[in-house]
Amino acid sequence: MFMIMAQGSINVTIKLFAIYQEVYGITELIRQFPLETTVSEVLSLIIEEHPQLQKWQSITRFSVNYQFVEADTKLQDGDELVFIPPVSGG
Repeated sequence: MFMIMAQGSINVTIKLFAIYQEVYGITELIRQFPLETTVSEVLSLIIEEHPQLQKWQSITRFSVNYQFVEADTKLQDGDELVFIPPVSGG
């Protein structure tokens, strides 16, 4: 199966953990974004879809392809983005 991608766009897999997974009810999303989209722009979209996640925005860390990154990191086609909220437990 081949996906036809709009010119000038990228596909990103978004892995969801903890509160993000609870809110969405699934473990991952696959979304298409314009070229030059940053991690923070993706997080903003997620919060637009589920405003109850707003309180986690400033304390969420990010990983792209198993490497911690900053919010201003630009995503590439095929990247795997992970939102890592604080977790507790023992």
